[in-house]
Amino acid sequence: MEFENTDKKQPIRVKLIFNPGSGENDESPVQIMDVIKELQTWNFVAEPYITAPNSDLFAVIRDAIAQEIKLIVVCGGDGTISAVTRAMMDTDTILGIIPTGTQNNVALSLGIPTDIPSAIAILGKGQPVKADIGLVTCNDITTPFIELCSVGLFSTLFPSGDDIQHGNIARIGDFLGILTTSPPSDIHLLLDDDQEIHKFGHAALISNMPYIGRHYQVGELDAYHDGLLDVLFFADLSKLDLIGYILSGVGTDTPEDPRIQHFRVRRVVIDTQPAMSVMADGISLGEGLVRIEVQQNALTVMVGLSESHELV
Repeated sequence: MEFENTDKKQPIRVKLIFNPGSGENDESPVQIMDVIKELQTWNFVAEPYITAPNSDLFAVIRDAIAQEIKLIVVCGGDGTISAVTRAMMDTDTILGIIPTGTQNNVALSLGIPTDIPSAIAILGKGQPVKADIGLVTCNDITTPFIELCSVGLFSTLFPSGDDIQHGNIARIGDFLGILTTSPPSDIHLLLDDDQEIHKFGHAALISNMPYIGRHYQVGELDAYHDGLLDVLFFADLSKLDLIGYILSGVGTDTPEDPRIQHFRVRRVVIDTQPAMSVMADGISLGEGLVRIEVQQNALTVMVGLSESHELV
């Protein structure tokens, strides 16, 4: 399906999911009008939905799909994109992204620029591409993720770290307290072909996208549709080493520590003793054994044209 619009074609309905809490909040009233106007220049008719903390995005998206809307456009950050993809996976509906969040790793991974006109231009002249989705099962509940699943220290630190990043410096005490008291675990990884890794450590990350965190590149640029997940195992790093990764944004100006182990897998089982926290795209899933696998071609998303993209 293409969205190359001309004046001769009928306007195309799109569902616009707008998160006023992403990025600079005081820009939101002006920003949504800019987005709607820019969409109109590409012959898109936006039906906006403003998100709130109690929004049922799954129901909103499924209702739009039932109305035969073929393009869902998310104007927000990685968390909003993740919530929308959970409702869109395994459908024929196409995802469009206008990144207005803090890190915008999903957009960066898909080659979508952060300025509004350029991002919307991709909706008008880009191509739909099939992307993979990760599936993590913890405590008998399976949760999809588009960006990242974390096991261990990163999951435990995320709530307070995210609050600090968004300006709530009162959480610094909580962050430091968790960092100081969190013990290592005996971490057991069972990878493809029954390969086993068994060490004490603090964290493992499983990524579906090439970029995570503070634009830390963990995989190849086609990682979002290569049928594999990138596993990073931090067994030999201390907590002080790990906090450096959180604060400095390794992969931008700082080289990666050679002690980090990399694996590319279709599936991985991770068991930790004592049990460690598990998180998928910012959602806490509890503690304990997890099974993580990739579901190929589960989502259709608009991206800019590239030779590496598998067009629909």
